[in-house]
This record gives sequence, structure tokens and C-alpha cells, in this order.
Amino acid sequence: MKNSIVQKYNVPGPRYTSYPTVPYWEEGFFTVSGWIETLQRAYTESNDTEGISLYIHLPFCESMCTFCGCNKRITRRHEVEEPYINAILKEWALYCGLLNGRPRIKELHLGGGTPTFFSADNLEKLIKGIFALADKAPDCEFSFEGHPNNTTRAHLQKLYDLGFRRVSFGVQDYNEKVQIAINRIQPFHNVAKMTFWAKEIGYTSISHDLVFGLPFQTVANVTDTIEKTKSLNPDRISFYSYAHVPWIKGNGQRGFDEGNLPKDEEKRMLYEVGKKLLAKKGYYEIGMDHFALPSDSMYKTFTNGTLHRNFMGYSASKTQLMIGLGVSSISDSWYSFAQNEKNLEDYYRRLEENELPVFRGHLLTDEDLIIRRHILNLMCCFTTSWKAENTFFNELPEVLESLTEMEQDGLIEITAYSLTVTEKGKAFVRNICMAFDLRLKRKAPDTKLFSMTI
Repeated sequence: MKNSIVQKYNVPGPRYTSYPTVPYWEEGFFTVSGWIETLQRAYTESNDTEGISLYIHLPFCESMCTFCGCNKRITRRHEVEEPYINAILKEWALYCGLLNGRPRIKELHLGGGTPTFFSADNLEKLIKGIFALADKAPDCEFSFEGHPNNTTRAHLQKLYDLGFRRVSFGVQDYNEKVQIAINRIQPFHNVAKMTFWAKEIGYTSISHDLVFGLPFQTVANVTDTIEKTKSLNPDRISFYSYAHVPWIKGNGQRGFDEGNLPKDEEKRMLYEVGKKLLAKKGYYEIGMDHFALPSDSMYKTFTNGTLHRNFMGYSASKTQLMIGLGVSSISDSWYSFAQNEKNLEDYYRRLEENELPVFRGHLLTDEDLIIRRHILNLMCCFTTSWKAENTFFNELPEVLESLTEMEQDGLIEITAYSLTVTEKGKAFVRNICMAFDLRLKRKAPDTKLFSMTI
């Protein structure tokens, strides 16, 4: 890959876990009643056939990782666990009161923060409280994020007994200098122990999360980390680009000098080396930033064209309706988005007043729904088509014209009715999606909003 290509396309851009992206939500037209209306519509359309997804945000962490962009609350006081779980269960009861019958949960994910900040017994209380008002779909998939430093065998066993079969462990990088810079000291033997325990207990999908572009990171670091990772043979590997957005996340991402970050071609080389090594180790690239063994469900859904993407990232288990519980969580009915209060005290206050703790959102227009489908196709399948009548939009000719240079650079192939991302172009899928992003094209941001695409 020529350096000029990297330089040309390394611009700020969304990661497209939604469309419209959050900065382009029309909050002035959003109402909680409008969200409830689309929630009930989506539930009626999908609960009996595919069920719903549930994302639960558990925000507490005992220490600050300086690379992290999540909404979190740093504390060592574990007495915060029980009040937060009670709040989650109250929010869930409010939602269930709006829905007919018992929801069928197809997908459940515990994210954070650090889910394993909570004791195994409190997590059991949470999950049992959820299913006091809901049923499991026959093909359900439950997953959680486990911190290798504080996840215990009791966590793994308890959650397995409750139906969890997938776990992801945050690794980032095994080099000590990098770990010190990001304040995430995590020896290899901790990750190995968690992985062996999970396999022994019976988890069927184990994922390791790796990050490239971290401070002081080198090709040698990435190579060593992937070699160590392969020795544990996880089913999936997420290989993310570090998103440096200190203007959004504040002091948490200012724990090192920006001059210590690999830039442009140097950063891209970390990915290219890692990608080639992962392929050599038997992992297949899935969408953007994800790799999986052929035996994993994510690989199977990618190859049969049913891979899905939402605010939880890529998923092998598609549902139309996703309800987010907990502070800052985002819900998605396909027709609208709704985000909970970001401040923990405001979240508690709204629930004490028996209100859904939603503070902003977006009701999708007909045009939004068409563009959303094209971007979802590109992110999940690396191809999209406008042959069907309900996939055409008026600005499509201008969009295709704006992609001429990418086509000349060998990143995409365009026919009369379709666009396909080439192997060379997969690294630039965010840039390709940006060409379809009509809201971004109509109003370019005048402040920093997004991380760099490369």
C-alpha cells in the first residue's frame, strides 16, 4: 500500500455503529413518547420471530485506563454495586410495562466499564432479575466483557450457569512499556489463566481484544502480542485502532504525550503486519477490526451474509430491537435511537421519578433508513446494492461521483447497481461509508468529533 494512499484517506471519520451517527442526531425533533411508539412497533414486529437484544452497561472500574473511551465511574467502593443493580432492574421493569407479554431475549451483553467489578453473586441477582420478566429465545447468545485482572473462576462459572457462552478479555498489548503508558498492567499469565478456565468450564466463544496505535507501540510489540494470543487460541480476535479523542473523553486520554503515538504509515503498518500474521494463524477478517476462526459463529454469519452491527459492535445474532439499560446506554428500535442519562446521579434521579432515564435520541427519516441500510451493508458485507426500489435515494448519482477517486485507487468496484469494497479497500471502509453519509456531507463538522479513520 503506497504511503500516499494512507495519507490521502487518513481523515477524521465515524465508526458507524449507527446511522445517523450520534453527533448528527436531530435531538430537537426527538421525544420520549416518539421513542416509546417506535419501541412498541419494533417489539410487535420482531419479538415473536427473532426476539430482542439487551445491552447492560456496568460503568464501574477500580482504575482508569488512559486509552479507554467508555463511560465509566472510577471507584474502589464496592457498595455501589447493589444500588446500581436495583436501578437497572427498575429500568427494565419500566420497559417491560410498555411491552405486551414477556420479551424473548435473543442476545444479552454485559459491557462497561468493568462488568466483573461486580461480584459473581450480584451479577447472578442482575440476570435472574432480568429473566423474572422475560424468557430466553431458543437460539440465545449471552456474552460479557471480563477484565483479566479481576475476573475470578467464580465469575466465569456463575455466568456460565446462567447461560453465558461467550466472553471477551481485554488484552490491548503485552508490552510492559505500552501497558504502563495506558495504565493497564496485565501480565500474560493472567489472560492465559482466564482463557484456560473459560475453556475448561465450557465457553464456546472466547474473544481477545487487541489495540493497535497505542503509545510506544511497535511492530515488534504487535507481533509478540499476536504470537502470545495465538498460543491461547481464542475463537475471535478484535484488532481495534486506538481512537485518540481527548477533546471528547477529557483527561482519561491525556496520560501520555501525543508525540508517543504512532502516526499515519507507522500506525497503518502495525495493522498490516497484525492482519497478515492473524491470517497466517488461521483467522479470517470479519467486517472491520474483527477476525475469527472458521469454527466461530461470527465467521459463519459473515460468510452467509447475516452479520449484524449495532452499538455493541459486530454481532452474530441479529435483532431489530435492542434495549440498552444503565447509565449512558443507547437503545435502537431500527426506527429511532434513545440514549440514557450519562451522569450516574441523573440516571438514578429519573428512575426515582419512575421515568425512563432517556435524555436524547433521534427519530429516523425515510431517507435515514435507506442510508442506514447501505452503510450497514458496507460495514458487514463489504458490498451494497441499489437495484431494489426501496434502496435508491436521490443523491445516489452524486455519491457515486464522489467515489470516483476511490475507484481509481482500487479501493472499490462499482457496477450499474452495486458497489463492492476490494481487498485493498477494506482498510478504508469507514471512508467509503462517509461518501454515503448524507448528513455528514451536508454539514461538515466545525469542531473535532471523530477519531482518524486509519
